[in-house]
Amino acid sequence: MFGVARCRGSRVRAGKAGHKSAQADTGEARSAGTELFCELARMVAALAESQSLRSFTLPYPGFAQRALDRTVTRCLDIGEAPPRSLPELWEWCRSRTADDRLFQVPASFVTPDATLVHPVGLMPTRTCLELASHRPNGGVATEARTLLDDLEARCGSTERYRRCRRFLACHPVVHQEDRRAPGWSKAVWSRVKELYRPLPESLLVDGVSLRCLSCGLPALPSGRTVPVPGQPVADDQMWCEAEDRPRGDGFELIRDPELALVLRRSLRAFLVLPHRVEEAALNELDGAGIDYEAVSGRLSAYRLRDTGSETLDVQVYDRLQPGLLAAHLTNGAPLADHTFIVVPQRLAERDRYRENFTAALPALLRERLVLTTPADLVHRIEEPIAEGDDAGTADRGNPEPTQEEGKDDA
Repeated sequence: MFGVARCRGSRVRAGKAGHKSAQADTGEARSAGTELFCELARMVAALAESQSLRSFTLPYPGFAQRALDRTVTRCLDIGEAPPRSLPELWEWCRSRTADDRLFQVPASFVTPDATLVHPVGLMPTRTCLELASHRPNGGVATEARTLLDDLEARCGSTERYRRCRRFLACHPVVHQEDRRAPGWSKAVWSRVKELYRPLPESLLVDGVSLRCLSCGLPALPSGRTVPVPGQPVADDQMWCEAEDRPRGDGFELIRDPELALVLRRSLRAFLVLPHRVEEAALNELDGAGIDYEAVSGRLSAYRLRDTGSETLDVQVYDRLQPGLLAAHLTNGAPLADHTFIVVPQRLAERDRYRENFTAALPALLRERLVLTTPADLVHRIEEPIAEGDDAGTADRGNPEPTQEEGKDDA
């Protein structure tokens, strides 16, 4: 048995009026440099999806030409020599940080040392993808949500969708040999295979590709030189899409990458990355006997059951930029009375991550959004009980049994 107490004091109800007020509180006129930084993020993300990054040939795509033109205009405005080509602009996105004179992005919005192209991987950084999602239509993150919504509709049942979603999160790269392994589900693969694509040329090095053994995501070596098997590689000489590979973890060589498929980039960023945090958070809820259900139309979001008159949600994220995460939550769908925002421990412990997240929220939302980690989640939910709130407890019972993970369904 487990009871979730009503939170102390009167709270603002989720709804259109409160949501609009929150947006108004956080609205700030961004400078020309910040707007340019955001536009370049969208350009980098789009170029990484649309063509090989090893060469840029004329004519440039329209969105890239516009970004180049606006960069030239910005340079002329501040008296700086402009980039002469798209390859030079791409190099600027690799070397120039958010606090560069060209951009002068406020530290409350993006950390000053952030770049848009990773210096080792030469691919869009996670900050770049988070910025590319910071737009009215949601950009990259909304693409991930749309793909999962379509998958859910095709699955036709909650259990089928759960199994397919878990497969995607655990298999960002699939090799033909994987399909011969024990436990491979043909039924699951038939539903998810259209979300995979051939490995792009930009992820190949000397005819091979690399996969990080820690997260399973694609990886690249510095200088595009394949590391010698069995020899250690310095952390600053390797890149994987997670950008925070634990020390000592190795990489797997895929010597026949033409037989491998990679999950869509948006799903790698906004489904695969937070998956382990999501699993840890749900395990904590299960261990405490707290019942929950998935919230339709959102990524990694759950509503707690039997919470009385209050609505309590749990949302899981793995995002590097606390200011952008706060903006995403502020400008998103109306929130529950209280929402527990679960992030990885390593992010919560970063210098001023919590403080910057809270500071970026409008005052209206600071009591309704609680930043926490999987290990602290249950404690934060139970805090009102310790404070003496008088809500009753509810018998949650046991959740309905689910099908076994490895069993095919019709």
